[in-house]
Amino acid sequence: MRNGILILDFGSQYTQLIARKIRELRFYAEIHPYNFPVKEIKNQQPAGIILSGGPHSVYEKNAPSVNKEIFSLNIPILGICYGLQLITHLLGGKVNSSKNREYGAALLKIQTESVFFNNINEKTRVWMSHGDKVIKLPAGFKAIAQTDSSPYAAVINIEKKITGVQFHPEVQHTNNGKTFLKNFCISFCHLKPNWTMKNFAKEKIKEIQNQTGNERVLLGLSGGVDSTVTAKILHDAIGKRLSCVYVDNGLMRKDETEAVIKRFKNNFHIPLHVVKAEKSFLSSLKGVTDPEKKRKIIGRVFLEEFKKKAEEIGHHEYLGQGTLYTDVIESVSVKGPSDTIKSHHNRVAEVQKLIKAGKVIEPLKELFKDEVRRLGLTLKIPRELLFRHPFPGPGLAIRILGEITKERLNLLREADAILLDELKKTGYYKKIWQAFVVLLPVKSVGVMGDNRTYENAVAVRMVESKDGMTADFAKVPHAILGKISNRIINEVSGINRVVYDISSKPPATIEWE
Repeated sequence: MRNGILILDFGSQYTQLIARKIRELRFYAEIHPYNFPVKEIKNQQPAGIILSGGPHSVYEKNAPSVNKEIFSLNIPILGICYGLQLITHLLGGKVNSSKNREYGAALLKIQTESVFFNNINEKTRVWMSHGDKVIKLPAGFKAIAQTDSSPYAAVINIEKKITGVQFHPEVQHTNNGKTFLKNFCISFCHLKPNWTMKNFAKEKIKEIQNQTGNERVLLGLSGGVDSTVTAKILHDAIGKRLSCVYVDNGLMRKDETEAVIKRFKNNFHIPLHVVKAEKSFLSSLKGVTDPEKKRKIIGRVFLEEFKKKAEEIGHHEYLGQGTLYTDVIESVSVKGPSDTIKSHHNRVAEVQKLIKAGKVIEPLKELFKDEVRRLGLTLKIPRELLFRHPFPGPGLAIRILGEITKERLNLLREADAILLDELKKTGYYKKIWQAFVVLLPVKSVGVMGDNRTYENAVAVRMVESKDGMTADFAKVPHAILGKISNRIINEVSGINRVVYDISSKPPATIEWE
């Protein structure tokens, strides 16, 4: 990663934000665990190192730390919160528990001019989150900014090219937070803002060509954003040596399979092997109501169908995967391997074994989701595809509470299509994070004309979110909600009641199962 920023993660909930903010400034940044070997740091030759925040105290037994050798590499270093305290602790200063825990907004007062503060007011709001504080600086360091509770809110050692801040520049609550990071990248690390998706695409295509040589790649497609962008960049790199397999599980939205086939044939000119497997999935799901069992069955049947098609089309040396950077970070987290790694990422080894693919290629593994979308635009993938709402891997199976049948799937498809149609007509589709219909395992009494009905109820779920980690229900005008309800009840035979889910996440999840 020559000429990028290496971020060492000490377990902060904000570590990914550091990388995202730096990348938004068009500098490359990469996250590794706090114990990333010094030998590897030397090999990567980063232009700068950032030590993240974290939940620990530096003076605790077994607190995460770094090899002190990194301070002798002549690489600029920025410590954020725990990172600042660790620098202080390792280089001879002192850190103690603070009587007044500082959490939330604070006023930063700049005491000394520094390139770190270029284009930042003398007094500016920052976001604090710490229970410990620096009470004595190491030799060679001086304070350059303070808050009412932190006399060493920002410090620097010019000779060693080390600086540190007690606040979090990566969060949106810190005014000019990106400017702090920009100043570190430019003034300390002498980087140029050349991290763009156009450059990434060119370099990645060359990398794929060098990596694969004359060998072939097999890619399983869902038709979603990640797999589509993966397919497009692989095809741009190796052309006919890519084989794409789309397993139609019968659990997709209305007309989704037809749209995927048409898109790959007409828009991308990429050959697509389609496996019609609706009967296999529905027969395996018959009588199953437990959400986790549904997921496992869908994963198992997918692998079986994928294997059959892979054997039919012949051996491939590589298995393509749409793994994102968030998956990679989760699997090497300071907290240990995550239990919530996406199922497709967990299944890499199993798929390899089933199809006898020797190697895995993951073109998107350095990218966050928003960057994947920007890469897609660079690759000339239609914007309406790239900015679609998230859709779960198990499809509509986890939006039907209770047993999955073809009749219940058709009911849900029609209701869901109406919801999305109305949101797109009114412009609300672009304003919210995710919207969908859930088919409930209950029936209710209704009246249509002069007749009594006893039919299905559905729930409409629409949420506002930035990253899917937290969410609130969307405040959609009542008139639009009324139109959606009326259309579903009048146009979908078998549904006579529509309710609106106003739960937030947490405590509820976005999906119902």
